[in-house]
Formats: sequence, structure tokens, C-alpha cells
Amino acid sequence: MVPRLQERYKNEIVPEMMKKFGLTSNMAVPRIDKIVVNMGVGEACSDIKILEKAMDELGMITGQKPIMRRAKKAISNFKIKENNPVGCKVTLRKAKMYEFLDRLVSVSLPRIRDFRGVKPTAFDKAGNYTLGLTEQNIFPEIDTDKITRTQGMDITFVIKNVKKQEMAVELLKLFGMPFQTKE
Repeated sequence: MVPRLQERYKNEIVPEMMKKFGLTSNMAVPRIDKIVVNMGVGEACSDIKILEKAMDELGMITGQKPIMRRAKKAISNFKIKENNPVGCKVTLRKAKMYEFLDRLVSVSLPRIRDFRGVKPTAFDKAGNYTLGLTEQNIFPEIDTDKITRTQGMDITFVIKNVKKQEMAVELLKLFGMPFQTKE
């Protein structure tokens, strides 16, 4: 079964982007290549169970098993030794990526308290967008009674075929990303 947003991308978003930016080929239209969800768990140095709990929660949120990230360098101020576990991440592609994006935009972001939209300024020069979340309990997969500590995460949308930054902004708007408006 094809995810809803993937079907929408083919049938609605590609023709609209071609018309708006004057593109002649549908292969020139920007597309989301992958979504990377990253959790930094600094307290994992002292207690590995915190990292294991974070990995379980990230696996429930994304539907894919996360990999453990280790420190590349020793940082004495943070009491981190080289090769210590410091976080976890998941890279989503294809169908799982579209399903995660659908759940994020339509269910999870509206559950944030006093939500007024995401910042439209978090694009890098290549057109990738990074969204920072402060707590994991906005996702319906997480049982709020079982949370021992709140954990933030970074969600990066890697977008290909971006000639101008406004193309990436328009692509995410068409997917339903609620950007803040200047008022």
C-alpha cells in the first residue's frame, strides 16, 4: 500500500511545483530524500539504561530500530570519553519516511502546547530543514505515564534538487508543514 503523502506528492505536489517554478521535467522538482531523527542523550555516560529507554521510545516513534551513536572525541568538561554512547538516530526513507512525515504534520505538531507553527528560518544552504522538538510525549505512540524523563530530538528533512531555498520552503508547505507567519 502506498502512503497517502507519497500519492499526494506524485499527483498534486509535483505538477504544482512545476507550474510555480517553471520546471519542464518532473525529475527537476525538489523531493524529500530522507528524514533523520536524532536524540542526543548526554546522561548516557553515567547510566546506559537512560540511552536504552530513549532508543526504545525512538523506535516506537519512527517504527524502525535506531542505531547507537558514540562520541568521536573525548570532552573532559562534559565527562565524555572517546567511544562512549551519547545518543541514537534513525534514518527513514521511502514509505516509512512519508508515513512518519504524515504523522508528524497531522497528529504530533498540533499536540504541542501553544503551537504557532515551526520556524521558517531553519533551512541550511543546501535547502535541508531541521526541526527541534523539546519533548517526545507529543507523539501518540509514547505512553505519557511511562516517561521517566523528557527527551528532545532533532528531525532533519534532507531535500534534493533544490536550486533556491524558496523551493524547499514551498515543498514542505505543500506537504502540510505549518510554518509561522509574520504578524
